[in-house]
Amino acid sequence: MNKQIDKIVVLGLGKVGHLVAHLLQKTGFKITGADQSNSNLHPFPTQALDITEYESLAAMLSSHDAVISCLPYHFNISVAQCAAAHGKHYFDLTEDVATTKKIQTLSVNSSFVMAPQCGLAPGFISIVGADLARKFKTIRSIKLRVGALPKHPTGLLGYAFNWSPEGVVNEY
Repeated sequence: MNKQIDKIVVLGLGKVGHLVAHLLQKTGFKITGADQSNSNLHPFPTQALDITEYESLAAMLSSHDAVISCLPYHFNISVAQCAAAHGKHYFDLTEDVATTKKIQTLSVNSSFVMAPQCGLAPGFISIVGADLARKFKTIRSIKLRVGALPKHPTGLLGYAFNWSPEGVVNEY
């Protein structure tokens, strides 16, 4: 795995996918965004892609070094399988346990990175927790929570869905 990752395809260009692609592009990566419909509203090249068509997905991955799935969790296993079969690095934001276990199984024989759960929780928050923990000699427990107050709260609880409601329902 000595090849540098340069060209990345981001699947799913909702709010989170758009942000991931935009930030990676600003960092210097060559980004292509893919979603079920093509849009010129993004500051990076985009392409329409039916994620359920394996050959189309494989063709998209063939010209990239890595794929980041910002899709609903139930698409991630097939994307990870395609990435593994074609020797591409794979990352996703899922929190789904069954999906994570399947991707971990795929990673056993892969020489490429297969990294589920790269989102805010448990991904980033775990990195922050580990960094904080290493500063202490002993730790009894760590309790970290992830959440945010919405700019425009709605409903009786004053909450807002900034993420996929489908993913939230699956997780909780």
